[in-house]
Amino acid sequence: MSACARPCRAIWLLPVLCLVAAALWADSGATITYRRVFKGSSPEFIEINLSENGTASFDIRQSSEDADPRPFQVSTPVQAKIFALAGELHNFEGVDLDVHRRVADLGQKTLRYEKGGQVHEAQFNYTINHSATQLQTIFEGLAQQLEDLDLLQQRLKYDHLGVNDALVQFEQHLNQRILPEPERLLPVLDNIASDSRLVDVARERARALAQRIRTSQATP
Repeated sequence: MSACARPCRAIWLLPVLCLVAAALWADSGATITYRRVFKGSSPEFIEINLSENGTASFDIRQSSEDADPRPFQVSTPVQAKIFALAGELHNFEGVDLDVHRRVADLGQKTLRYEKGGQVHEAQFNYTINHSATQLQTIFEGLAQQLEDLDLLQQRLKYDHLGVNDALVQFEQHLNQRILPEPERLLPVLDNIASDSRLVDVARERARALAQRIRTSQATP
């Protein structure tokens, strides 16, 4: 092949490669992002990304802290519910969710849908839209669940005397039924229940909470 033919062939292949890349990007599935920014709260920043292919990440922190997205798992039913609710909102295309009334600052919430080059976004401080409220409840519940898990893991590692307080906090959230998948905490609860270095009250509470979660899972 001549030196002239080689660059000509490369130029011809470029559009084909671009089409292949675009097809692969489209096949990667949609991603839904929930972001809440609320200065003066704790945490001030929450961002959860959930992909249609099953991957998920979260970044929960104060605004002054560096971004630290980490992967986590979401069950298929929760994932399906989120995408179904987004579908009810036309994947946030052209929807106005805010009530546009004088209400307290509750933090700026953003719902974002991305697929390939398609991006739709809706923002609100407070909404009365039922589907949007359900989405907010699920995402905020996931964020609280991840915070509870992080706290229990940190206390178990660095502060044995603080484990029971962390369990009490988790139990409160469990009672309020705000955690979408409390079974995700079963491994750390089992570790606490079997750790002889911890006070008996913490071990007993962890054991009781784990049993409660398993019983609720077994109940039809």
